[in-house]
Amino acid sequence: MNETINSGADAVTAKIASVNDWRAAVLQQIRSLILSVDKEVEEDIKWRKPSNPTGVPVWSKAGMICTGEVYKDKVKLTFAYGAKFEDEHQLFNTGFAGNTRRAIDIKQQDTINEAHFCALIRAAIRYNAAR
Repeated sequence: MNETINSGADAVTAKIASVNDWRAAVLQQIRSLILSVDKEVEEDIKWRKPSNPTGVPVWSKAGMICTGEVYKDKVKLTFAYGAKFEDEHQLFNTGFAGNTRRAIDIKQQDTINEAHFCALIRAAIRYNAAR
């Protein structure tokens, strides 16, 4: 592994550790599912700023797959090209106004269908590889 991937993975680990409630478990579950689909997915942190010094986790392979933003009442997974590939199991529940991105808002009481989520990650990776 190269140092960039290691430091990106370490930064994502630090981000998850900085969240001290149910949202950390959701981020960790999402991370584990993404990496179970393809071990070559790269992890990074982007958009660090004073109001969010630990930034936003980003998962990529041949382009951005999705981000994992932490909000007070949800974890928002934004798929960079979600409007461009099929969401076979209709997991996207927000972000329909644009022509490119789609998102999934996960609230505390929500359950993630792991098989359906992994299918969505595979679709995002296939889309990126075909661009």
